Amino acid sequence: MTRKQRRLTLIGAAGCVLAIALGLVLYAMNDTIVFFNSPADIQAKNVAPGTRIRLGGLVKEGSVQRGADQQITFEVMDAQAAIKVSYKGLLPDLFREGQGVVAEGVLESPSVFRADSVLAKHDENYMPREVADTLKKQGHWQGEASAAPKTQ
Repeated sequence: MTRKQRRLTLIGAAGCVLAIALGLVLYAMNDTIVFFNSPADIQAKNVAPGTRIRLGGLVKEGSVQRGADQQITFEVMDAQAAIKVSYKGLLPDLFREGQGVVAEGVLESPSVFRADSVLAKHDENYMPREVADTLKKQGHWQGEASAAPKTQ
């Protein structure tokens, strides 16, 4: 074997070892590569209490209760299930009932979640108020009002 052939063999073997290692890492992280779990996912997977996860869904209408010392409880729901969330701290400005939310924390029981952080999600039509006002002034606004057909 020449020197060039040995070098190519070594590079090929190293590439195979790296590919196998990457495959094993991705296989091991298969369940953790998720942006969030919905309440139905958590109940279907029988997630053990004490597990650190991200919970995502909609804030249930009428479920937000504010207590003393910035203590807040609310329910996160999807089409099939709901989980009660307790959180202590300031909520994001976009947080409201009926709005999407992602909470990161620990599952205390199958129906109770203690959040360390709460992120409010916006829909695909979200636009900051300042940008919308600027577009309205320039006449380029494509909001709900301009979507309706004009009658004369």
